[in-house]
Amino acid sequence: MKVSVRCMVPRDVVADAIIVGVYEGAGQLTSEAASVDVLCGGLLKQLLDKGEITGKLNEVATIYPPSQTVRKVVVVGLGAADKLDVEKLRQAAANGIKAAAKGKVKTVTAHVLGAGASSINLEDAAAALIEGALLATYSYDVLKSKQEEKTLSEVILLCAGPEAICTIEQGVKRGVVMAEAANLARDLVNAPANHMTPTHMAQKAEQIAKECALHCEVLERADMERLGMGALLGVAKGSAEPPKLIVLRYEGNPGGEIRAFVGKGLTFDSGGISIKPAENMHHMKNDMAGGAAVLGAMQAIGKLKPKVNILGIVPATENMPAGNALKPGDVITAMTGKTIEIISTDAEGRLILADAVAYAVKLGASKIVDIATLTGACGIALGSVYSAVITNCDKLAQDLQAAAATTGERYWPMPNHDDYREMIKSPVADIKNSGGRMGGVMTGGLFIGEFVGETAWAHLDIAPTAYTETEKHYQPKGATGVATRTLAALALLWGERS
Repeated sequence: MKVSVRCMVPRDVVADAIIVGVYEGAGQLTSEAASVDVLCGGLLKQLLDKGEITGKLNEVATIYPPSQTVRKVVVVGLGAADKLDVEKLRQAAANGIKAAAKGKVKTVTAHVLGAGASSINLEDAAAALIEGALLATYSYDVLKSKQEEKTLSEVILLCAGPEAICTIEQGVKRGVVMAEAANLARDLVNAPANHMTPTHMAQKAEQIAKECALHCEVLERADMERLGMGALLGVAKGSAEPPKLIVLRYEGNPGGEIRAFVGKGLTFDSGGISIKPAENMHHMKNDMAGGAAVLGAMQAIGKLKPKVNILGIVPATENMPAGNALKPGDVITAMTGKTIEIISTDAEGRLILADAVAYAVKLGASKIVDIATLTGACGIALGSVYSAVITNCDKLAQDLQAAAATTGERYWPMPNHDDYREMIKSPVADIKNSGGRMGGVMTGGLFIGEFVGETAWAHLDIAPTAYTETEKHYQPKGATGVATRTLAALALLWGERS
């Protein structure tokens, strides 16, 4: 979809639809809304005065004006002006664009909603508006023999004066890059497992590297054997698909600190010998959502070019039952030399991440964030509202939350206590890969933390938030792309401090 910025007033607009924002309780229209109301012959103000339009957040109304140049006006409620933030604006824009796009609409125009009448600056408002629009119009239908017809081809932001064009264009660029990164992650997760094998993930990483001037290295089974990655290789044993360890490098601050994003790339998880129930097993193609988030974030980082050094690492494999597959009771040795007793082969994500975070340390990372659909226990604890965070570094957690505040994603801190580590001690090995059902979010996360040494580290459990069956504002059914935009925002935050 094309996104452009034009310096014009509504009376000069020729488009299928125009989106306008209305504040709750304001009693009057903004100057931008008033200029659009001219096209409506004053009907917008009349509906506002009569309470037919209230401006309540995410309220949507459509007016068909007498104008010959604009087919319809979509009025979006922004809520109270003093309570508007970028996430609410993102949602309002999403609801507006979905209403505007109905009826074979090709072009949609809008002022930069929320700018000027709230605490949101013009650039952030433009970014949020475009993010909401592009995220809301996403769909995955590439494998259907007859694809859904999509007529919306252009979104035009209106600019009252030339002095604001540069600021709006900067916001638009960021919004487009962030939305495209999340939509890439959604594509990877929504793809069936036979279309998104470890090899396919590696090929996508190579494509991203080529397009975004990143360096890509893909470690093969022989490389993992040489490095002693017994945990990753142990999980991969039962699959006919060869495992891959994907490493993307972005160097925006030569000689500076290196940070790493490490994403679980389990392209299909049957549970292995500890096999899962058949019901809903088809959803286990989603178990690589952490890896997808890292690939999407690295694409965004490569395009936005912050002054920071980032490694994107994705251990990719399947977890399948076979005669040579890992068995409960087996003991394997990770890259660090630490031995692991296998209690459940369905606790495999932490195994492949153990070797991956250890490799990040080997490559010089001073801060590591790992992202994984790790535990069903996370959904029991937090529902689908929050992802979980476990960390050994309060400052890293603060940076993560600051980045998440700009994306609308929610992360809840979970306890890091030695009593949970006692639960994963093994009588026959250094550690075991499951501490049982109780405290599963903590024991699963802290298992990974055993392989980072003294490095600052945070673990994100996105199991309950990576996929949704409910359509809502800018989130259609299916993969959410969660963590993609937050990781990219975190890299931007670090880059601003360099």
